[in-house]
Amino acid sequence: MSYLPLEQSELLNDLTALLRIPSISTLPERRGDVARAAEFVRGQLQAAGLETCRLIEGEGNPLVYGEWLGAPGKPTLLAYGHYDVQPPDPLDEWKSPPFEPEIRGDDIFARGASDDKGQTLILIKAAAGLMKRDGRLPVNVRFLIEGEEEVGGEHISRFIASGSELARADAVVICDTEMFAPELPTICVGLRGIVYGELLVAGAAQDLHSGVYGGAAPNPIQALAEILCALKDRDGRIQIPGFTDRVRPPTPEEYEAWSRLPFDENEYREKEVGARELVGEPGYSVFERTWARPTLEVHGIRGGFTGEGAKTVIPARALAKISMRLVGDQKPAEASAQFQAAVERACPRGVTAEWKAIHSGEPSLIDPANPFIRSSAEAMEQVFGKPTVYIRSGGSIPIVGLFDKHLGIPSVLMGFGLPDDKIHAPNEKLHLPNFFRGIEAIARYFEIVGRG
Repeated sequence: MSYLPLEQSELLNDLTALLRIPSISTLPERRGDVARAAEFVRGQLQAAGLETCRLIEGEGNPLVYGEWLGAPGKPTLLAYGHYDVQPPDPLDEWKSPPFEPEIRGDDIFARGASDDKGQTLILIKAAAGLMKRDGRLPVNVRFLIEGEEEVGGEHISRFIASGSELARADAVVICDTEMFAPELPTICVGLRGIVYGELLVAGAAQDLHSGVYGGAAPNPIQALAEILCALKDRDGRIQIPGFTDRVRPPTPEEYEAWSRLPFDENEYREKEVGARELVGEPGYSVFERTWARPTLEVHGIRGGFTGEGAKTVIPARALAKISMRLVGDQKPAEASAQFQAAVERACPRGVTAEWKAIHSGEPSLIDPANPFIRSSAEAMEQVFGKPTVYIRSGGSIPIVGLFDKHLGIPSVLMGFGLPDDKIHAPNEKLHLPNFFRGIEAIARYFEIVGRG
């Protein structure tokens, strides 16, 4: 860390300490650990030299806030991240325990390493390094770190929608995305939106003996399968009427830029996806299917008897966890309504089907010509020594749409993860050279924005 007066050993100690906290926001029994992670982040902001470092309590997990506003006349950046993580299951696939960080080679393995504890710490340590070196920051900065990103972000959504003065800024900077390839500085300018929910299919009033009632009683698992197959055909085309009407295709400039990215489809299939064959809509490239086309995915099905041995029961209910990723001008509320209408049309006789949307987020597209985006690309190029590339991401960061909707400001997505970081999966990791250089890149971004 020659650019900033920070010791790598101390940075690793803080990163490891944060990764040890099992702040799993989806599990009520981990509420205490979530609170402990929030307090740890507050302490990191305070140690960095920021002011007004506190927890913003409310319904849900606390927001962590800190600010430094000692640069009059300079822009104000809102630094966003999250300290909550996904569950680590299945545990038996981890090579080392998910909350006992282990360094192997140049990578640190733990749940939350890349998504998003490590990358959130990049933002904090960039400010810490500049404060330690200069005693001040070149721009005004507000930090807003949440603990519910993995469960929908209801607390921060309400906070942003309330118009709080604490969120006022000229742009947002987020480290929660990935570089397209190792050593290739990358800015993400597009995110898919999301609608996530549950589809419950109900038949008889109680489970039934399949020998006595089979052939006459409705089977919700069979009905659920029929509904799902009616919503998306065997080639991956979504069959929901009107669902793709608002999809905005990529621009010619995007197609040209994507054609120059270092990408081997077979290597992607074998090493990143780990599948025998790629699937999806015919006629679209992998980039289009994963960045610029909507999706309909089933994440889990529950119903009937799944234990060892035999139990010949016709279940009374079956449930599927489903998400839709949205692009272009698609609207979450409209997409959810279209899904519900399609389910009603596809629902077989003898059962009812109820769709319950749990959380959603808007898709977003940002103009690469925006001055805050250009400044971030310059900072990345200075640190990594290569021209910055612009990509989209297939993932969703719902808060980005809210920043645009309620604050009217752009979100700069400076990600330092890698495609093989296995976020949300066993053996999640963060490439430590990216962690250290990410801190330098964010610090340089602050300086470039401060210069105007």
